[in-house]
Amino acid sequence: MKNFSITLHAFHLRHTLAHTPDQVLENAHLLWDNLSKLGVSSFPATSLKDLKSQLICYKNGKYEPQQEVGIRNEWLTNSRDLLDLGSFSTTDGFKININLQPLLLNDTYAVDLTLLPESANIDINVLQIQHFKPSCFLPSQIQASLGQTLWIYGEVDANEDCNLLSKKIANALVAGTNLNPVSTHSGELFNSLLFIYQANDPNEPNNPVKQCQILILLNNQKANTVQFIGDAYQWLLNLLCCYQKILFVNYEVSQSHQNARTIYSYLEKKIQEFQTLISNPKTQISDLKKLLSEIPQKSFDYTRCLQDLQIHNTSIQTNIKNYRICLNKITAINNQTGPQFWQDFLDKDCQKWQEQIQTYINYLTPGQELFGQFVDTIRGIVETQQSESDRSLETTVQILGIGFGGGAIFSGIITTHIDKINSPLLPKNYFSASLILSIIATLGWTLLVWLVIWITKRK
Repeated sequence: MKNFSITLHAFHLRHTLAHTPDQVLENAHLLWDNLSKLGVSSFPATSLKDLKSQLICYKNGKYEPQQEVGIRNEWLTNSRDLLDLGSFSTTDGFKININLQPLLLNDTYAVDLTLLPESANIDINVLQIQHFKPSCFLPSQIQASLGQTLWIYGEVDANEDCNLLSKKIANALVAGTNLNPVSTHSGELFNSLLFIYQANDPNEPNNPVKQCQILILLNNQKANTVQFIGDAYQWLLNLLCCYQKILFVNYEVSQSHQNARTIYSYLEKKIQEFQTLISNPKTQISDLKKLLSEIPQKSFDYTRCLQDLQIHNTSIQTNIKNYRICLNKITAINNQTGPQFWQDFLDKDCQKWQEQIQTYINYLTPGQELFGQFVDTIRGIVETQQSESDRSLETTVQILGIGFGGGAIFSGIITTHIDKINSPLLPKNYFSASLILSIIATLGWTLLVWLVIWITKRK
């Protein structure tokens, strides 16, 4: 393969709607950190290790994203030129050049890291692909939060079996890893053959952060493909970004939906527990209060999941719209044709995911109302029982107050005339006799008041 190149397109989320213009995600700088580490560990002969010094978001080696606020273009360098990071030597006697383009696409950091032989006439075979150290550009090393794409370009003879060659290239890119590239689609782009592979982590096959899309473009007709790629570069980059965002949002949708279902299952169990409590006459008000204290937080979590789904719905619609614009532009440059895979992704997968999100929202929205009704019901019962308990306590206090008050009055009278009371049932000691008579009077008054209140309630 001549005019060979390997390009890494990685996309990393910088901020979300919850952040102000000068705020970013906690791990927003991770992409630049990992690229700089690669410069130290794998490409020490190049200036990749000094990448941060070339970015406007770094000052004296410190990440300061506030420097990006108000920039007029997408470039994260002071000039709009490629960053020439130098070259490194191979054991086969030729050098490999590295250049990089760091960009900010709205809320996303994007990087284009390209490796190519020092001369386009150098013929690269499959075994020599390892000179480019492709394992350094896999998801486990880059950790781009929105995912990544490896783009391979090469010019081959017309009699070359491109299908077989693409398989060998895909396997060579992930050699020595647990990734297994699977061919998903093939077609044509800019008069060259395009082969698309997907390499997913077997432990987390649906996680876009650990997925690697491989695009292999083989020019076997001496077509002017490189010029077409240059003309459509910006649209290609944005299309890949939108593609990764759509995959990422769809993954987030599945997470939010699963969390909402878990909370809804919890709600169903608490409703059953509530029904058991109110059917038991021995249920204490403290049991209901405990149940009431647990529900509001879960209700908030459920509402948050539903809100996230609605935000994801808006996000996926926006990215689908942008994806369609990019695809139309690429198709126009490509003589009104384009890879069927990209069109099918738009017409089939995106359409299905949009409908699925709306279905999730429709199913989960009634649960939000159920949470509110459940809380109101428990609170109403607790308040009712608390009021009855307070009234019962108030009545008891009144009865005891009147009883003790009446006993105190009677005690004062008895104490004054105790010497005139002559009863064989009372002790001869005046104090003891006064105490006994006061207790009897208090009990009598208490019983009398209780009877009056009981008769009044009955009537």
